[in-house]
Amino acid sequence: MFCLPAKRHTIRLPFAAADPFILPAADGRYYLYATSEDGSGFPVHVSDDLHSWRACGTALDAARARWGAGCFWAPECYEIDGKYYLFYSADWKENPTGALENFRIGVAVADTPAGPFADLSDRPVFDPGYPVIDANLYREDGRCYLYYSRCCYEHRVGQWEESWIYGVELKPDFSGVIGEPVLLLRPEQDWEGRSAAATGRRWNEGSFLLRQGGRYYMTYSANCFAGPDYAVGYATAESPLGPFVKAAENPILERGGEVTGTGHSCLFRTRQGQLLICYHGRTAATGQDRVAFLSPARFTAQGRLVVER
Repeated sequence: MFCLPAKRHTIRLPFAAADPFILPAADGRYYLYATSEDGSGFPVHVSDDLHSWRACGTALDAARARWGAGCFWAPECYEIDGKYYLFYSADWKENPTGALENFRIGVAVADTPAGPFADLSDRPVFDPGYPVIDANLYREDGRCYLYYSRCCYEHRVGQWEESWIYGVELKPDFSGVIGEPVLLLRPEQDWEGRSAAATGRRWNEGSFLLRQGGRYYMTYSANCFAGPDYAVGYATAESPLGPFVKAAENPILERGGEVTGTGHSCLFRTRQGQLLICYHGRTAATGQDRVAFLSPARFTAQGRLVVER
């Protein structure tokens, strides 16, 4: 059973973990997938209680990938019909124009949550013609939806380069998409520009979709991932592909106390039904290494999403 320490809402996990994603698997355990700090692959940790963890290998890395050349980022794992599907982004080997950022999204499969995983194809899921990262999957009524972030690279909007979040329906066998991607979120709230002057960029990225009470809640991160102002907001919609409206109270998770750079989150429920948000951040002790945190989250009677730290 998961219990938070007395007088504390948040716990820090005892290992480096960037872009963390937690899967409560059918075997009763919790599996955490993350980006390694060098971007070479996806380390996996497993826990029975969310307090004690052990490393259990690498889900996928450059040596075993069929289409990715590096920059293996932001893994998310889903259990579907007894198989485990790992969605992730990586630098595509096929790069005829010599783009400096050539990221795409792929999917790999395994028989167990720890893997090893093998790519379903020797190509990404689809090629929108621009670099994309941060895959998130949502399934409902037999349909699948893929959410992703268009990178800032060569995407100038006014005075800034911007990252936008899109959604698109995905073929049931994950072999491609159905229809055209739909723009869902773009930087527009004041807090999303805190790092713009220093970087020349504004971000909306790292989306995660959850349905609650007939509404769709999309969390996302804004500001530079490498800086202290990385933070989490959310938006709501009446359908999986929007339109989404950002919450006026954003951000709901930002720097506080010794923790900065809080972002790239996912939501999940424990075996006891408690809603938690998992995200990464930095402290003075961890330096540039990102570590994972768990905080309780809840929905208010008015439909607001609240993080308790």
